[in-house]
Amino acid sequence: MRKVILLSILTLVLAGCRLGPDYRRPAVETPQSWRYEAEEAQDVANTSWWKQFDDPVLNELILTALRENRDLKIAAARVNEYQGRLMIARSDLFPHASASGEGSVNRVQEKLSSFTANPYHKYQAAFGSSWELDIWGRYRKATEAARADLLATEEGRRGVILSLCSSVAAGYVNLRDLDNQLLIAKGTAESNGKTLDLFRIRAAGGVISNLELSQVKSQYFLALARIPAIEKLIGQQENALCLLMGKNPGVIARGKTIDELKLPSVPRGLPSDLLERRPDIRQAEQNLVAANARIGEARALYFPSISLTGAFGWASTHLSDLFTGASKVWNWGGTITAPIFMGGAIRGQNKVAEAMQQETLLAYQKTVQNAFREVNDALTNQKNSREQLSAQKRQVDALRDYARLARLRFDNGYTSYIEVLDAERNLFEAELSCSQTQGTLFTDIVNLYKTMGGGWINEADKLTVTREAKGDQANDAD
Repeated sequence: MRKVILLSILTLVLAGCRLGPDYRRPAVETPQSWRYEAEEAQDVANTSWWKQFDDPVLNELILTALRENRDLKIAAARVNEYQGRLMIARSDLFPHASASGEGSVNRVQEKLSSFTANPYHKYQAAFGSSWELDIWGRYRKATEAARADLLATEEGRRGVILSLCSSVAAGYVNLRDLDNQLLIAKGTAESNGKTLDLFRIRAAGGVISNLELSQVKSQYFLALARIPAIEKLIGQQENALCLLMGKNPGVIARGKTIDELKLPSVPRGLPSDLLERRPDIRQAEQNLVAANARIGEARALYFPSISLTGAFGWASTHLSDLFTGASKVWNWGGTITAPIFMGGAIRGQNKVAEAMQQETLLAYQKTVQNAFREVNDALTNQKNSREQLSAQKRQVDALRDYARLARLRFDNGYTSYIEVLDAERNLFEAELSCSQTQGTLFTDIVNLYKTMGGGWINEADKLTVTREAKGDQANDAD
């Protein structure tokens, strides 16, 4: 009993001797402000920003994607996997108990037998337990690492939500932009087709030359060739959106035109906010926490491990006597195992753990720096796209006047139709380019919300619960 008491005291004394460094968030050089500060920025980073487009169809597409997307479901399953891994790692902190039962018939060699009966019966029932004392904190560090892995996996799932919402919104905007380009191309082709019919009549009557007729044909087929090219992009974009929503390729519903969509506000935020708002940064930090904990787990291998074992049960050659007092058996004991020579295996494991910690530290720092770059790029892009769109709209207005005046001059015989063709060709290209820039501006705003992160991810996460699940919860509450 005295030895047991001494061993218990020694265990309590050494319980605080955990090995390995405690985690501290590494210092990161954070900019005081962004390179471009939007004056119109608002505190909308914690809201469902896609609703600012004021398009119910887009809202429904994002809702469907959050409930049906396969990547998001894979990420959720991975979270469940790492919950199980944490349970496995944590179980080593506690004693393990088991029960067993045995019944057998045995025969031994007659010359060696001292039993009255040969063959003889053997029955046994027992409870056993074992517990490796976590003196050096090896299993606590392993549990800490497993918990960080779980949190990193959860942040990975949140990162999928961030990318998914942004991809659906950007894809829908691109689709509406392509729809607008298709209208422009078809309208231009229809107008040029009517002109071509008229010029064919004039050429047949000798009013115009075949040269002018060929120029009109060239303009008509230029617009006509754009139509299948744009339709191909529309089909590809629809298929991409269907995949995001967990559906087979098909047609995507349309809501408001790109001209009717409202431009979301620019979100406000400080560079230091990104450390808490972006899932990829939080995931990288949890990976660092796990790697830091595994250093302590590896260092504990240098030191002895102490295990306690015990068993209590009954054994008898007759089943009827199995649970009588005379059949009781028990044992308890402890073992100490210490490494003496491992051929460098433990040193190697420590070297691996320390190197992985350095790798994850550098990866964390790189993730933070890349986040700062992405936000600065997004802020600058949306600013430049606004300016470019404003200039292109003025260019389109000017080219419309040019085309109108050129046709008026042609109708009055002051110029050849070459001037009209030049004006209409420039107008056609400018209208397509202006539509593309308008779509780019919407995409830049979407990307800005993506790069800045924020509480809107929590709002989107709430939508991942299906209607059926909500109904079950309501029934349970009733």
